[in-house]
Amino acid sequence: MVPASAIAAPAEQRGQTPLFRVDHLYVHVPFCAHRCGYCDFVTVTGHEDMHARYVDAVLRELDASPAAPAAPQTVFVGGGTPSLLRPRLLLALLRALPPAGEVTVECNPETVTEETAAALAEAGVTRVSLGAQSFQPHLLETLERRARPAQIVEAVSRLRAAGIQRLNLDLMFGVPGQGAVELADDIARAVELDPEHISYYELEAKPGTRFTHAYGTELERQAERMETHYERVVHELRAAGFRWYETANFCRPGEEARHNLGYWEGRDYLGVGVGAVSTLGLQRRRNRPSLPRYLQAAEAGAPPPAELEELSPAERALERIMLGLRLDRPLALGADELAVLDAAAAERLGRAGLLTMTGDTIALTERGRFVANDVIASILS
Repeated sequence: MVPASAIAAPAEQRGQTPLFRVDHLYVHVPFCAHRCGYCDFVTVTGHEDMHARYVDAVLRELDASPAAPAAPQTVFVGGGTPSLLRPRLLLALLRALPPAGEVTVECNPETVTEETAAALAEAGVTRVSLGAQSFQPHLLETLERRARPAQIVEAVSRLRAAGIQRLNLDLMFGVPGQGAVELADDIARAVELDPEHISYYELEAKPGTRFTHAYGTELERQAERMETHYERVVHELRAAGFRWYETANFCRPGEEARHNLGYWEGRDYLGVGVGAVSTLGLQRRRNRPSLPRYLQAAEAGAPPPAELEELSPAERALERIMLGLRLDRPLALGADELAVLDAAAAERLGRAGLLTMTGDTIALTERGRFVANDVIASILS
């Protein structure tokens, strides 16, 4: 049964005056059916008995936050696997969140039943981010993903039939066992599903994880192919009409992920839920990753255990440059950004054809975007 407090009053009825202008709200749902070997997000497996308690706790945290926005531009419910919640509970959570122009929910394909798709549509979700990762059965096995290729296609069909108009497919390259043929087939099958947005990430397996122990040698081989894989992804998706608007993200015209743009543009955001992060002005808050402690605090009427980090203007400026240069448009530099920029390095890389500076704006060139991490590291003093 959904707790009564989970059906909370909408944020615009709470009468709060935010301390900051927060246009972006992130809600973390940590539950997963299985923890993939490469994952380093805050997740827990099982604990279905805690799902309703957790939804109640998240809404308590949001209701108590002085930074809670009454009408954010975007809301993103991520995880974990939010679609693992029972449809009625998922609907209760989404209905209790403040209204926003863009509402995104992450889903795993195998969890998208007709009831779940209907709940997402009924709650006014405008975008679903579907964790496909690959359409190759053996690569899905390697990644420990539970969905089969047919379930990815079926999930897309169910979401469309329910009325979800914007769909993002999450995919990966650099997976152990992935060659040029598998990559080309994944790209083609993703395009065939006609999503509005595709995120194509390089697989990053953290040192010391069971995934790197199992596939260390193959991961080293894949590292040698990464540049070729990446160029193939960019070329094929552009040829299919997608705009390469961010390092790992591609969209149809006008279909950028507005929530993620908030991060890349260095805007303030509020995160609620176990392990969630907020950046408000010059303070960063990280809720601790312990689910029992998070629930205990909420049920005692206390704020969640968290770590606070005070940021300097220079640190925020560094972050704005690192994130802003991921986009395909010029980044405006204020005094703080200019202070941390290595002007000599920028001039040198400009001569090398990797970036351009015009007045107080900076942008990576086409060539520079393929080596963005190296260019950005070089220009930050």
